[in-house]
Amino acid sequence: MRSRDAALDGIRAFAALGVWLLHVGSNTGVMYREGMYAWMMSRLGIAVPVFFVLSGLLLYRPWARAVLEGGPRPRPLGYLWRRVLRVMPAYWLVTGLALWAWSPFDWTGWAKWMLLAQNYFPDDPPPDGLYQMWTLPVEMSFYVLLPVLAWALHRWARAGSGGGRPLRLLAGIAVLPVVSVATVVVARVLGLPQLALWLPYHLVFFACGMAMAVLSVWLGHSRVIDALAPQLLVLALLLYAVLSTGWAGPRTLELPTLSQSLLRVSLEAAVAVLVVAPFALAARPDSLRHRVVGNPVTAYLGRISYSFFLWHAPVITLQLKLTGAQPFAGDFTSVAVVSLVVTTLLSVGTHHLIELPALRLSAHRSAPAPPPAAPAPAPVAAAP
Repeated sequence: MRSRDAALDGIRAFAALGVWLLHVGSNTGVMYREGMYAWMMSRLGIAVPVFFVLSGLLLYRPWARAVLEGGPRPRPLGYLWRRVLRVMPAYWLVTGLALWAWSPFDWTGWAKWMLLAQNYFPDDPPPDGLYQMWTLPVEMSFYVLLPVLAWALHRWARAGSGGGRPLRLLAGIAVLPVVSVATVVVARVLGLPQLALWLPYHLVFFACGMAMAVLSVWLGHSRVIDALAPQLLVLALLLYAVLSTGWAGPRTLELPTLSQSLLRVSLEAAVAVLVVAPFALAARPDSLRHRVVGNPVTAYLGRISYSFFLWHAPVITLQLKLTGAQPFAGDFTSVAVVSLVVTTLLSVGTHHLIELPALRLSAHRSAPAPPPAAPAPAPVAAAP
């Protein structure tokens, strides 16, 4: 099995912790106070675009390699099977428990949530403890669409000369952010906020990851990105500071204006790219940035980050219910400490007892049988 990229796992860990801290801050009311730190906490939702960029990078890279290096393309059915086994078993466990504990739904409501269709029924309020799950239907929609996108990009790139194929791929991918901008405009002009829960609204983030996948195959290790990595990370922090102002919209559930929405999407895409690019396009394990972000602790937290993402909201919800805390008035420190410890322990168990067995099953089921008198195929790499 191919070794994982410790630095990208570390980024995933920091993103998961950002989502957790955002929800601790919102549930205890700290996020809605005045001051710079409250505003910066309110924008920790930037973690979601980071997750989307990583998905575009890691999942499209085998297809990009097939176009640029002439290797075999992933088999769509095998790829989709791995995605289902990567996402659904742990999701079913956590969602089923939360629905059983706190949901008023009948079987139709259960079916919507268990099939990741909840985003398409905006009139159904999310049950307690599942407010973070809106991102998973977006992710799954991208998983389903990716083989079609990859096929279209493959045909488009192959229509050109060998030397121009990377540029044709990038040009084809550049259509996706246009779809996002159009969706943002439609959502705000026509008053359709539910579009923010659909894939087209977020395609810009996946497209950035796909473009990085092309560049990582085409250019390999970029000396320019390597040399500029510290400056890129500082620029990401500065843009995050701009994102943490009223220019990018309110902190509450009040809808932003069209200009605020466009600025926010643009800044989120820029910050996510600037954070991921130094590690995706200039991987150098001996560098300080890789040693810090990809240290053994953060790398392991990155491996369990999906379970951490699933569990943290139900844990926070249960803790607040048990302590009888009023909405937006819980004690930040106690909620943070208890929820972090409990969520981490649950995530370790879910990762090793559910996620890893499912990944082994997906690798076993999707591995092609070797032809007679031919060497055995290489094991399938672990899903990102």
